[in-house]
Amino acid sequence: MEKLLELKDLRVDFTSSNHVLTAIKDVTLDIKKGETVCIVGESGSGKTVTSKTIMRLIDYENGKIAEGSIVIDGIDLTKLSQKKLRSIRGKKIAMIFQEPMAAFDPVFTIGKQIIETILEHKHSNKLEAKARAIYLLRRVGISDAEIRLNQYPNEMSGGMLQRAMIAMALACDPDLLIADEPTTALDVTIQAQILQLLEELKEELGMSILLITHDMGVAAKMADRIIVMYAGKIVEQADVKQLFERPYHPYTYGLLQSITNVDGDRSKKLYSIKGSIPGLDDLPFGCHFHPRCPFATDLCKSESPPLMEVNNRQTACWYTEEVSEKLFNKDLETKVDVQPQKEMAQAISVVIGEPLFEVQELSKYYPIGKKLFSRQQAYISAVDNVSFHINVGETFGLVGESGSGKSTLGRVLLQLEKPTSGEVFFQGQDLSKLHGRALREMRRDMQVIYQDPYGSVNPRWKIGEIIGEPLQVHETISVKDKIDRVQELLEIVGLNKNSYDRYPHEFSGGQRQRIAIARAIAINPKFILADEAVSALDVSVQAQIINLLKDVQKERKLTYLFIGHGLNIVRHISDRIGVMYLGHLVELANSEELFLHPAHHYTKGLIESIPVADPTCLRERITLSGEIPSPANPPSGCRFHTRCPAATARCREEQPLFSEVSKGHWAACHHPV
Repeated sequence: MEKLLELKDLRVDFTSSNHVLTAIKDVTLDIKKGETVCIVGESGSGKTVTSKTIMRLIDYENGKIAEGSIVIDGIDLTKLSQKKLRSIRGKKIAMIFQEPMAAFDPVFTIGKQIIETILEHKHSNKLEAKARAIYLLRRVGISDAEIRLNQYPNEMSGGMLQRAMIAMALACDPDLLIADEPTTALDVTIQAQILQLLEELKEELGMSILLITHDMGVAAKMADRIIVMYAGKIVEQADVKQLFERPYHPYTYGLLQSITNVDGDRSKKLYSIKGSIPGLDDLPFGCHFHPRCPFATDLCKSESPPLMEVNNRQTACWYTEEVSEKLFNKDLETKVDVQPQKEMAQAISVVIGEPLFEVQELSKYYPIGKKLFSRQQAYISAVDNVSFHINVGETFGLVGESGSGKSTLGRVLLQLEKPTSGEVFFQGQDLSKLHGRALREMRRDMQVIYQDPYGSVNPRWKIGEIIGEPLQVHETISVKDKIDRVQELLEIVGLNKNSYDRYPHEFSGGQRQRIAIARAIAINPKFILADEAVSALDVSVQAQIINLLKDVQKERKLTYLFIGHGLNIVRHISDRIGVMYLGHLVELANSEELFLHPAHHYTKGLIESIPVADPTCLRERITLSGEIPSPANPPSGCRFHTRCPAATARCREEQPLFSEVSKGHWAACHHPV
């Protein structure tokens, strides 16, 4: 196949106030016409910088191309002025950004921004441009395109906004579409829809795709070839089947092993690569991966291996053949402990006792003004008539798409928000009847780990102050004892006790989540709410945090409510799982039972939407169509009937009861699977 894009010996430098940092170095790759190439790696590996460099967007971020060339259709983009580049961007190369809300201008309608793009690159009038904009919105699966055209970005959901971003990127029929983590922030159902859409558009338009992702399941589904990056360099490049069948680089092997499968052994700890990716200002000598590599030698520590051609693929490792043989023969499991812990394969037993939390007919409504043509008050029904219990010592998982009410339920449980109706009992005591000091005392036993630990702490406080704050609030403790306790907590969560005097911005995402865990366990609580605690982390870091949470639970006899939309992770950590949809609890069962025998069609759809990290797997995916309806105007009858493949007239009219379909397995469905 003919090459569309070719990068050769690319090096990108970023200039800060006092020094120059090299973000990517010696990057050589090509993309053929009609091909999908995936770049994978942890955050900080150089994936996004590479994609922005192709578009020359780094020019606006104090970045510059220090060496190398970027050639598309015979045109070297490194030699073009910004004025000439504007005619290339959108027409030859277009980009879908990770966060569409940041890519759209909030003061202009979606339609105006798409039409502007069309007029910029095509010789057409406003009427023709508007007609094409409507066609594009329809093509990417947005209903009521004429209405959506006049909406502002904040009026659309995340999935719909990502579709609009794709529509704008396709406005001028680009030859190459760069998609930078296009599904990271989306639910598994919407992710499946977006990936399917990209595949269809690629076939229809004959374009090439460069997909940036850290999800190996997405890469397995989408890619023809995969490029693995680490610390600004390419460490492996291979056909998708070659790479998944037999990885040549230890880093690639680590990424593949860190994937949590739906049929994995829950009694074993998750595999994770030790340590974390180095910062650009702290790159090790020799092979950048050697501090985390189980096979590193003195040669690896002193000399950086070049990207070498081996068996019709490329890898940057001094010991490719030997390492590949050991990895292929599963020798690593017996000879190397990637995360050295005595209990690596030991079953994690949790003694589950009587109910710690009992939730009875809990509802939370938010008033939003009066209904149209009526004096009646309108409400958003965030949580509606939910009943369940959480036992002492168990991990109760809660899953569902964004807008299903998971996080609201968690906040109401801890009385961070007051319920509209219903009761919440903690150790037999009705929390709604506690106020002021009594409630604060009870909260000593209930702590929270948030999705973004950086956003939930004071960035001006040192780590010691952040972790030690609960001790000062709930205990009378001397300064020396507080320092000793905090340093002990830092070591428990796998951080150096000398981190006491550092600030949050000095830590990686995974390290900050460890700090959040240390703060949560500081006063020995009985219950922890983990609200999307690993959703924003790389797959290997996710594994480290999940292993840590399970260790801490076992040592301290903790009870968890674990909220997430990554179903593989939720299955691994949870004893029981509840599935929420539009404020209702629609299914509840033992973790294994739920995944093996889902009773509700929504649960089945969620499970089938999980991307499988196996390019040879050709299972038929039944993707849930559409998006979750507005909680301000929920459908009648069963709230899922608008998206359910098995819906009948009864489902549209009558709300199903939450009933037991088998021992310990509950579902709200008229026609269970």
